[in-house]
Amino acid sequence: QVQLVESGGGLVQAGGSLRLSCAASGGTFSSYAMDWFRRAPGKGREPVAAISVSGRTTYYADSVKGRFTISRDNAKNTVYLQMNSLKPEDTAVYYCAAVQVPLPTTVVVSLEKMNYWGQGTQVTVDS
Repeated sequence: QVQLVESGGGLVQAGGSLRLSCAASGGTFSSYAMDWFRRAPGKGREPVAAISVSGRTTYYADSVKGRFTISRDNAKNTVYLQMNSLKPEDTAVYYCAAVQVPLPTTVVVSLEKMNYWGQGTQVTVDS
């Protein structure tokens, strides 16, 4: 059983930056590709970014490309989401998720395929 705990959310002005962290415990972190999803008010949960076990393969939603960066530190069992140039439309609850993968270069962005979820952290971008 893997436990995921997000941190780093908060209130920020438009154009500002935040870095989210997701600490994993209870499993073999290097067996899991990691994702960040978000759920904006009145909308469904959508993928934001994903990273393979090796860190060499990443995925970004079109809406965050060039502004967000996903990374991971396998020695610290932690995945990060650096969010720059934040916009009011980035306001959402951000969730990290883990999915067990067979290859170190695999990314998965399907919500239904995630094995574990964190509890979420609120990000609010004020215009």
